[in-house]
Amino acid sequence: MKVLFVANRVPYPPFRGDKLKIWNLANRLSVSHELDIITIAESKEDLNYAQKLGDFFGEVTLVSLPKWKAFLNTIVGFIGIKPLQVAYFSSRKFQKKLNKTIQLGNYDAIHIQHLRMAQFFENKETSKCILDLPDAFSLYWLRRSENAKTWWMRKFAKMEYRRLLRYEKKILPQFSLNLVCSQEDRQYLTQNTGANIDVLPNGVDTDTFYPRKGVPYEQGRILFTGNMDYAPNVDAVEYFCHSIFPAIRQKIPGVKLIIAGQRPVLSVLNLAQKDIEITGFVPDLSEEYAKAHVVVAPLRFGAGTQNKVLESMAMGIPVVCTKVGFKGLGIQSGEGAILAETQEDFINATIRLIIEPEYRAEVASLGGAAIRKNFSWEAISKKLEAAFNR
Repeated sequence: MKVLFVANRVPYPPFRGDKLKIWNLANRLSVSHELDIITIAESKEDLNYAQKLGDFFGEVTLVSLPKWKAFLNTIVGFIGIKPLQVAYFSSRKFQKKLNKTIQLGNYDAIHIQHLRMAQFFENKETSKCILDLPDAFSLYWLRRSENAKTWWMRKFAKMEYRRLLRYEKKILPQFSLNLVCSQEDRQYLTQNTGANIDVLPNGVDTDTFYPRKGVPYEQGRILFTGNMDYAPNVDAVEYFCHSIFPAIRQKIPGVKLIIAGQRPVLSVLNLAQKDIEITGFVPDLSEEYAKAHVVVAPLRFGAGTQNKVLESMAMGIPVVCTKVGFKGLGIQSGEGAILAETQEDFINATIRLIIEPEYRAEVASLGGAAIRKNFSWEAISKKLEAAFNR
């Protein structure tokens, strides 16, 4: 098949969820299919990656949308009813380039990444299009409004939630198929939009993330990973440090928390102590996972499936999750990840994994099996390929 990928960001370097997904899908699908890509370049650095994208894509079209212009779009967007997340990516230049690309490309299928890019297909022929959503965006903003720390953030998040839900109800039914990465998101969007929704999970590069049998984990080493300027991660790690870690430290002296992720904001940097280390960007996260006794994902808002959870499970490192990090996995608690419904549950589960090596080994082995069966990029690319065929 000849397939056009319409991506909201240049999928290189593949260090974040939306970039990782396109990069890994294209890696597998390009073996058997002809792929092109059109995407937004937010910086001059993005424009330099065209040659790298040529590894998997034939035609690479990068349309510049500087961040200052995107922020201006957002400010103007306050006047209307369009979600600000969508207004941010508005671009007449991109629309013209996309129209021309589709007209000349004779594509068998078009893969549209993210709700943000659906605006370029409003009221157009979409029979060959699949809209691939990382999560139910309105659900994310609903949860964010419920966990906001300030009145103005609650008000803003509630406004964006209403705009997004209205937009999802309008745009999703225009596509013959919409994809989300978890059953929870599918159920939510099906009930609220009536659109055709299926599940395409996030995946794991099992060639990179696999058990390091020759690398012993460090006793009492707790790991949290993620982009550390992303609001759900910032909230989660602050919550862990202030409300959970002290109880663990009291029970198990000598434990250490590693916060690994790029672009840590000031509130994260301020968490650093003798037993709390902030690493910043880590080129190879698999090395951090391999050293961890346990990985924690105490997210209180968000949606979709968390890469940090999948990668840990693939490495054979047990994870303790709140329901936000757990619900999209489609597994039972204890199959690589443990669901902690309350703060006390989270504390107890983390302590048990540290002090009971047999229990840790059992949870870890079940997680690796679940990943290889359901979350390898090979399996997920075949699911997307089947959707294209349909």
